[in-house]
Amino acid sequence: MEESIAATMERHKRGLVLVITGDGKGKTTSCLGQALRSIGHGNRVLIIQFMKGEKYGEILAIENYLSERLTAIQCGLPSFVMKENPAPLDVELAQEGLKIAEKSIASGEYQMIILDEINVAMDFGLIEVEDVVELIRNKPPMMDLVLSGRYAPVEIIELADMVSEVREIKHHYHQGVTARAGIEH
Repeated sequence: MEESIAATMERHKRGLVLVITGDGKGKTTSCLGQALRSIGHGNRVLIIQFMKGEKYGEILAIENYLSERLTAIQCGLPSFVMKENPAPLDVELAQEGLKIAEKSIASGEYQMIILDEINVAMDFGLIEVEDVVELIRNKPPMMDLVLSGRYAPVEIIELADMVSEVREIKHHYHQGVTARAGIEH
């Protein structure tokens, strides 16, 4: 039996799971672009940044210009996490971020939720992959969910509707240029 046009349209309106991974620069920037597109259509967006606690430029911009439609929550310290020996507070903050994500997804308040650097949090053992798989499976059908960070696990890639890999070809760090405001933070 052929699917009706209305049924086809409805099937294609479902929310998507997008994964942005890889070793290149630009994953968070890509997420912010997705957020702006969604906001442009009148949607509310939540960004939860795992393993980040510094007031990067995007946080300042959200607070100063975009807070009506875009909410950002940081669940990390303003320092690097040691992969082989994360501090208990690093684990606690990542777990708190996961709980916020679960509650926010269930609330229906947002049309898009971005889990920035969650792939790294899973790779570092701060969050269990199975918990994130469950989060994806429990999202409302119309909600878009974006997961970013290096090291996306195969389980997440398999569940995703779209996976983009940002690959480093050349980076200014290798030329001795240090991080600067407006580019890296």
